[in-house]
Amino acid sequence: MAYDAEDTKRRIFAAATAEFAERGLAGARVDRIATAAKANKQAIYLYYGSKEKLFAAILRAKLEEVCVSISIDPDAVAESVGQMFDWYQEHPELIRLLLWEALEACGEPDEGERERHKAFREKVHRLADGGVAHDLAEEARVRAAQDLLFTIMGLIAWNFAVPRTCRLVLDEETEQAALARRRETVVETARRLATTPDT
Repeated sequence: MAYDAEDTKRRIFAAATAEFAERGLAGARVDRIATAAKANKQAIYLYYGSKEKLFAAILRAKLEEVCVSISIDPDAVAESVGQMFDWYQEHPELIRLLLWEALEACGEPDEGERERHKAFREKVHRLADGGVAHDLAEEARVRAAQDLLFTIMGLIAWNFAVPRTCRLVLDEETEQAALARRRETVVETARRLATTPDT
């Protein structure tokens, strides 16, 4: 059977995603990734260059995945937020990767960070151009859209960053029940934020 480079890359990517989500960049081991991927370490270095570059590639791909899957519709912010909540519930690894990045990242912004900044800027301008804080001057409208976007991201992400705390605070028997309750609250909060005149 011929060697399938693309299949090997996919297996490495999946194994590394699980390893990084569980252990972070510092705790992840290339040996474990190679074993889980049924690949050799040399393939990992050949395709990705280093453990750090592999982590960055995975984070970039996961963020692109959520951006492609869901966008915030300025005319239906609450519905978009509900879809985002569902996506994060189905893909809990992204929140874990972002938390590990926050704990372990250091140094100057890399190319990935510039790309992410550009993607967020596009989302902000879409919200601002779509009518968020339409009664404000352009600069204030953009700032209001930035605040709205970041607030929405926080409303969603914290539920998956600390699911046990969510369950305990809400006094629900299961994390699933707590998340279902939180989804309703987050969607309604987003609806109110998006319709507040001075958002």
